[in-house]
Amino acid sequence: MCVYRLYGWWGCSARTHLQYADDTILVGDVSLSNGWAIKAILQLFELVVGLKVNFFKSQLLGVNVDQVWLQSLDQFLNCKVGSFPCSYLGLPLGANLARLTTWQPVVRKVEKKLSKWKSKLLSFGGRLVLLKSVLHSISIYFLSFFKALLVTN
Repeated sequence: MCVYRLYGWWGCSARTHLQYADDTILVGDVSLSNGWAIKAILQLFELVVGLKVNFFKSQLLGVNVDQVWLQSLDQFLNCKVGSFPCSYLGLPLGANLARLTTWQPVVRKVEKKLSKWKSKLLSFGGRLVLLKSVLHSISIYFLSFFKALLVTN
């Protein structure tokens, strides 16, 4: 029995959720039955796992969905209505990747890491190895999801 369903093109079943650690995205059509299904899924999760869903941190986002519908669903689920762009696991959702402002958090994160090393007593070679390692890991994380802009200053 499929309680919560989203159909893709030509009736093929599409992805209905994404989950990583304690973050979950549920995707579905706008319907009263899906609203009830979401509530049932979250309540069953609480009963089975013994954890509480933090609705204060939860957001309800809609793509081409009437605001009145979102507001009634947020009261039903006891969460807040969010808007795009937002972030999920530190990655921008719904942001224009062709704009430099979208990439500013990545640049700030790298600058923050670099500023901490200025006072460290590392040799030039040690700083170079550390710099390459951190720049590589931070950029790989973001670039594994998005294609970055090629910009020179």
